[in-house]
Amino acid sequence: MPELSDVYFVSSNHHKFQEVHSILDRLHITVRYNKATLPEIQSASLYDIARHKAAHAYTLLSSPVIVEDAGLFIDELNGFPGPYSSFVFDTIGNEGILNLVKSDRSATFSSVVAYSDGHTQKCFSGNIHGMISKEIMGTGWGYDPIFVPDGSDSTLAQLDKDSLSHRHLSLESFAAWFTSHQRTI
Repeated sequence: MPELSDVYFVSSNHHKFQEVHSILDRLHITVRYNKATLPEIQSASLYDIARHKAAHAYTLLSSPVIVEDAGLFIDELNGFPGPYSSFVFDTIGNEGILNLVKSDRSATFSSVVAYSDGHTQKCFSGNIHGMISKEIMGTGWGYDPIFVPDGSDSTLAQLDKDSLSHRHLSLESFAAWFTSHQRTI
């Protein structure tokens, strides 16, 4: 039977791994890192993207894996950048997003964690609602310095985001399932 530490997080983003490791460690799951650039299909669905990446990651390692895909969905921009968030961040960054958003600043940060072990493939999601700040506030990676969660005056970059992020919610769902799934094997 696999131990709870027998799962790899596969990503080219070490910042994301550090966050995943911190969250799963608190949930009593030890995760190992495998740095790899996975092919990413173009899709409007974070689920489809994550499932495809998880299937590919499993073929690379032949061990249980998780991958994560996330998107920032801005209401005024009809959900843009959504599943294209990484490309948009690399292209125009936070300043570009701030220049695009004019009046309705509401947004949702979404995360999908996909698990694959060669037999089972399962997805877990987490969403947090909030708004786009009017300026960059705090230091951090990705869109954290411009996303203010509902009920806060601070951006994710200024908060302990490990306990309240979209990624935390999806990983918490994964951890509950994974822990119970391991007991039934």
